Amino acid sequence: MSKLLLFLILMLSGCATYHPMPLDKTAVDRALTPPALEMVALQASQSHHPLLRPVNFDLRDGLSPDEAAILAVIVNPQLRALRDQKGLAQAQLLQAGILPNPQFSYSLDIPMAGATQGTVKGYGLGLSWDIVSLLTRSAKMAAARKQAAAVDLDVAWQEWQIAQAARLQVYRLALLDRQLTVARDEEKGLEDNAATVKRALDLGYVTIINLSAAQASLQKVHLQVQTIEQQGEQERLALNRTLGLPPEQQVPLAAHLDPPSPQTLPSLQDISRNLEERRLDLLALKMGYQSQEERLRAAILAQVPKINIGFAHASDTTHVITTGFAVTIDLPIFDRNQGRIAMEKATRQRLFDEYVSRLFTARADVARLLADMAALSRQIKTTEQSIPTLSNLVQTYHHALLEGNADVISYYNARDELIARQLELLKLKRNLADQRIALEIAAGEYLGDGTNKAVP
Repeated sequence: MSKLLLFLILMLSGCATYHPMPLDKTAVDRALTPPALEMVALQASQSHHPLLRPVNFDLRDGLSPDEAAILAVIVNPQLRALRDQKGLAQAQLLQAGILPNPQFSYSLDIPMAGATQGTVKGYGLGLSWDIVSLLTRSAKMAAARKQAAAVDLDVAWQEWQIAQAARLQVYRLALLDRQLTVARDEEKGLEDNAATVKRALDLGYVTIINLSAAQASLQKVHLQVQTIEQQGEQERLALNRTLGLPPEQQVPLAAHLDPPSPQTLPSLQDISRNLEERRLDLLALKMGYQSQEERLRAAILAQVPKINIGFAHASDTTHVITTGFAVTIDLPIFDRNQGRIAMEKATRQRLFDEYVSRLFTARADVARLLADMAALSRQIKTTEQSIPTLSNLVQTYHHALLEGNADVISYYNARDELIARQLELLKLKRNLADQRIALEIAAGEYLGDGTNKAVP
C-alpha cells in the first residue's frame, strides 16, 4: 500500500497548479495602456506579418497610412484578444496528441463471517488500456495541426483588415482636413465680402439684394464647414479606436496624402491570377478544410469497436494466486459512429462550398472595384478640369459686377458652384481611397501608395 501511495504522489507532482489572474481595474488599466513609442518603433521595424512590410516608425513628420497600419496591428486591443486564439489552437494540438491514461484497479477481500478458518485476505490488481486510441491519434493530431495553421492565417487576415482600416481612416481624415481648409478659406473670404457689402449698403452704393445674396452665400458655406468639422471629428475618433489610442489623443498626420492614381494598378488578369494563394482568409479556409478531412478520417477510423486489453493479478481468500489476461470489446450493434461521420461529412461539404463561394466573390469584387476606380478617375479628371474654368467665371462675374454689367445673384451662384466643385473633388479622392483599400483587401496584397517609409 505504501508503494501505491508513493506512486500516486509522484504522478500528482507533475500536475499543473492554479494561479489566479484577477480581472480588476489595475490589470485592465495596465492592459489598455499603449506601449511606448520606442517599443512600437522597434516592433514596426521587425514586423514579420505576411502582408505588412516593416516600416521606420517616426511621428515627427506625421502619421502616414503605412505607419497607421503597423501601429494598429501592434496596439489594437481587439487584435490582442484575437491572437489569444493561437494559444487555444496550440492547446488543442497538445490535447490531440495525448493518449488516454491506462486504468489501474485494486480490490481487497476481507473474510468477515462464516467458515473463515484457514482463510487469508484476498486482493486483486488490474491494469488495462484502450488501444483504439492509437488508431485515431495520427488523424486527430493532423487535424489539430491544420487547424492551428488555419487559426494563424485567420488571425493574420484579421490583422490585415484592421491595418487596412487604419490606412483608410488616415486617408479620409487627411482629405477631410483639406476639405475643411478649403471651406474655411471660402468662409473667411465671404465674411470679409459680406462686411464690405454691408458698408457699401450703408453708403448707398449697393442695394439690400446685394447684402442678402452675400449673407446667404456665407450661411451656406458656414453650414458646410460645420458638417465637415463633424465628419472630421467622427473620423478622428474612429482612427483612435482602430489604433488603440485614447479618444482624446491627437495624432498629427503626414502632409500631402493623396490616394495613388489607378493608372499604377495591375490589370484585372494580373490581380486575379493566383488570388487564392494570396488571400489569407482563403488560405485559412483551405487549412480548415484539410483539418476537416483529417477529422472525418478520424471519425471513420473510430468505427473500430473499442478494445481494452488488461492484465490482472489476484489472490483469493484461500490463498490461491492467479495471473491473467483480459480483452474487452464493444459490440457495434447500435453505435457504429455513424452520427459523428455524418456530421463530419456535412461540415466538410460546408467548408468546400464556403471556399468556392468566397473565391468567386473575391474575383467578382476585384473586377467591380477596378471598374469603379476607373470611373472615379474619370470623374476626378473632369472635376479637376472644370475648376479653373469656374474660377475664371467667378473672376469674370466679379469684374462685371463691379462695372454694373452682371447681377449679384449670378456672381454668388458661380462662387457657390466653385466651392462646391472644389469640395466635390476632395470627396471623390476620398472615395478613391476607399476603393483602393477595398481593392487591396479583395486582392489580398499590398499595392503600394507612394507614401510609405518602408525599411530598406
